Order: sequence, then structure tokens, then C-alpha cells
Amino acid sequence: MYNKVAFADEYGNNSFDFESQTTHFIVASVIFNEENISETELKLEEIRKKYFQTGEMKSSGISKNDKRRKLILRELVALDFSIYAVVADKRKLYSEGFKYKASFYKFLNGLVYSELFKNFPDLKLAVDEHGANDFMRQFKKYVQTNHTGDLFSKSQFEFISSKNSNFIQLADIIAGTLGHCFDENNMSNNRTEFLQILRPRLSSINHFPQEVTSYQLSSTPLDIAFDERIASMAVNSANHFIASKEIKKQDDIDQVNCAKLLLLYFNNYSKQKYISTNELLRHLNAGRVPQLTVHAFRTKVIAKLRDKGVIISSSSSGEMGYKLPSSKEDLHKFVNHGKQVIIPMLKRIEKLRDTVMLASSNDIDVLQPQEFKAIEKLISKFK
Repeated sequence: MYNKVAFADEYGNNSFDFESQTTHFIVASVIFNEENISETELKLEEIRKKYFQTGEMKSSGISKNDKRRKLILRELVALDFSIYAVVADKRKLYSEGFKYKASFYKFLNGLVYSELFKNFPDLKLAVDEHGANDFMRQFKKYVQTNHTGDLFSKSQFEFISSKNSNFIQLADIIAGTLGHCFDENNMSNNRTEFLQILRPRLSSINHFPQEVTSYQLSSTPLDIAFDERIASMAVNSANHFIASKEIKKQDDIDQVNCAKLLLLYFNNYSKQKYISTNELLRHLNAGRVPQLTVHAFRTKVIAKLRDKGVIISSSSSGEMGYKLPSSKEDLHKFVNHGKQVIIPMLKRIEKLRDTVMLASSNDIDVLQPQEFKAIEKLISKFK
């Protein structure tokens, strides 16, 4: 696998004055393949000069000019990178006891660490060195304490000036844009369009605290069949898998990333629409060598997630793909898909058995071995 390089920046602060300050604290990381850094740097510089002339690319420089923000975002997402973000609702964390700067940052340190280094254990990270960046300085100490081995040498966790890094500036724009999507004191009327533009690059947005209500979108005519009980079970199953999965090999990383993608789409785009296999693979294969095949995706990712209790609905007709279920219809589609596969296969085995029994004068029963007794019982139900 290629080495990964990440650049991170934050939006918001640790203030709990929600009337005049931000309601959310956001850390956004933009992740690149190291071998593409030089080429991407040139393209970023072209975008910076086009929209910011001699200044830095800053979300604050775009401010509430949503038309300009959309133009810039559309050019940025044409580059090859992935976005991983943590979005913390400070109002809910405050109610849970995180009322002090130290405990608030310590909690977020663990969230960001898990988000980045669980998936990319050999990640190289650079963050803005600006003087007020208390969170990132605390985060570096957290990583040095909790990460095994000598991975984080000085060259692998750097503080660099945003003035000297278009990549840090990119992270600033992404973090700021997500702020306009989630911070209720700064939320844009174009938040849905912002998220739609970022969709090809968004690999994960982890919301904290995790609760089902944060995954419910505004009501639409398509949401009539929405069942909160089913949505709750599905979301909780994905969150539990992500939190408890121990990363030992590439298959584990693929499974965790897929679960995060299913949550991301359910949370920010639609509870109703299925995500195509090709779209999921595009995200999972970003920088992955060798590329994950469709067969491997279905057998080593989706199947394994279901084996571990993640509730995933699939559709093999009409709008094909996968999603977290939010209605009885979603569950029925999965069961119906299984019925279309399992029952015909059992009937073929039954026909094979009958043919062989007839030709051998009942001397050969292909289901006689003990390991096939369960299949024999199932087939007997159809007689």
C-alpha cells in the first residue's frame, strides 16, 4: 500500500458559550497518497492563485459567499484525496460533563486518533502551527503516548505554517465548509449542496455524541415509511462494529471504512437511496494496492460485516446497491434477495439428489454425509 500523508485543521473552539461562539468543534483531515503530492501541489497552487491571488486559501476569506465557495469546492474535489472528519456537538458534550478545556480536548484527542490511525497506522500527519492551535499540540502528545513503536518521529508529525502549505489551506477550507454545514450559529442555507459537492471525496464524518437522532434528515415525501426502531438498530450495529473492531489486516480496514461510508451516506445524504457498489468501491479503493474487486468487496467486506451483526440492506433490482435500512421495506428487500438465491439453489440440489438416487437405484444419496444434514432438513420442507 502507498504511504499516506494527511493534513489537518480544525473549525471552532473549546468555548461553551453557545450563544456567541460555535456550537460544534470539527477536525477535518485531507489524506493523499504520498507519491501524488508533487503533482497535486501544482494543481492546488493554480486554484489558490485563481481564487485568492497572493493570499492564502482560507474558509474565512470566502465567508458567507456561498456562490464563490461552491465554485472553489468544485475545483478542489477534482483533485485526488479523501476527507475524514470528526464533528463534535459541544452542546451535547457539555451536558455529558465535558465542561472544562482539558477534559474536552482529551476526549476529542481519542476520537480523532481512532478516526485516523485505526485506518492508517503508518500515516504521516501535518497540522497548522498557528499559535492558538492548542488542540493539535495536545493531540500530538496524545499520539506520542498512545501510538506503539517509534512511528511518530519529528518528520512524521509536523507543525507547519499554513502560509507555506496549500495542503493545510485545503484542510482549512474543508473544515470551514463543514462548519457551515453543521454549526447552527454559522449554518448555510446551501449546506446540502456543499455536502453534495464534497460527496466524491468524503470518506467519513464521525458525529459525536453518537445517537440515532443525529442521523435523521429533514422529512421528505420519501420518508413516509421511515421506522425509527429499524434505523436505530442499523445505526447502532454499524457504530458498535466500528468501535469494537480490532484492526489486524487490510480486510479489517476495508470493513471499518465500509461501515463508516454506510453511516456517512445515511447521515448526510439520504435514508432511502441505495449506494452503488461502484461508488463504495471508488472510496474504498482510494490509494489501495491492489484494488478491491467487486467479488472481494461482496465476500470479504459486505458478507463479513453482516456476519458480525451489521444490519445492511441490499437491492438487486431497480436502484441497486447497499444501505443501512430505515424501513420494513428495506429489510424485506434483503430477505427477498436471499430467497431468490437460496430457494432456487436448494431446489437444484434436490433435483440433483433425486436424479442420482434414481440412476443408482437409491444406492447413492449425495446428502447422506453428516455435514449435509442441515441441507437435507431444509429441502425436506419443500416436499
